[in-house]
Amino acid sequence: MSLELGLQLFSVRDELEKDFVGTLQKVAEIGYKNVEFFIHDASKGMKIGGMEASELKDVLDNLGLKAVSMHVNPLTDEDILEKAIQYNLEIGSSGIGCSIAFFNNKQEVIDFAKELNKCAQMCKDNGLDFYYHNHFQEFQKFEGEYVLDILLENTDENLVKAEFDTYWALRGGIDPVDYLKKLGSRCDLVHQKDLPATAKPVNAFEVLGEEKDIDFDAFLDFSKPEYFTEAGEGSMDIKSIIETIRQIGAAKYIFVEQDLTTKNQLESVEISYKNMIQLLEA
Repeated sequence: MSLELGLQLFSVRDELEKDFVGTLQKVAEIGYKNVEFFIHDASKGMKIGGMEASELKDVLDNLGLKAVSMHVNPLTDEDILEKAIQYNLEIGSSGIGCSIAFFNNKQEVIDFAKELNKCAQMCKDNGLDFYYHNHFQEFQKFEGEYVLDILLENTDENLVKAEFDTYWALRGGIDPVDYLKKLGSRCDLVHQKDLPATAKPVNAFEVLGEEKDIDFDAFLDFSKPEYFTEAGEGSMDIKSIIETIRQIGAAKYIFVEQDLTTKNQLESVEISYKNMIQLLEA
């Protein structure tokens, strides 16, 4: 199975706000052919770029872009999820993902896993895949187990897949290559960005400690422009990550996801594109 490059459009969110269609056009001109959408306020209505699904599909077709998947929040409202499923089906997307979550104890993780199973079943019934996307907080331990391990153990592997963010795993003190091997065929989407060599310590828990309750504010302390760089410009061993993904043979797409940048967002994703294409072709 070939591994294709894509872009999580959260990377260019400010540019999309200014000119939605124009930014998608620039993304296509850079060379991206696959995109992952995001809608972080689905309770306000199921539109992206102010467009109904049919309008967005026309734009994507005109630009030669393929919608692969979409992060949707909140997911646990059945009405919202039903609308999100229909929207994804209409634009040709094949998957819905949970973008972020926070937990204070093991029971909260187990309870959330049950909710994810329900969401995933609804997606599967409609022909869509369902994913959980990690940050660093999933590598906190509750009762001796990583949060992400608890989550995966308590979700149906035939329903809930992993969209593995290699950067955030590294920030959680994890070797991304080792964890990819652990995930095996359960991971078929990957997110890639890069860590500047100046970002120390790499492991967020060396600063936070293992016992801290991690909420959105604590997360934001590790979400600053100077903690990110473009894929291929930093200290991550992306070559080994790509090799491992190919050895496992399950992942179909590796998405550039640039949470933050010190550059213009379009300039940023163009640098990542050029570097990632070189790494994929090497």
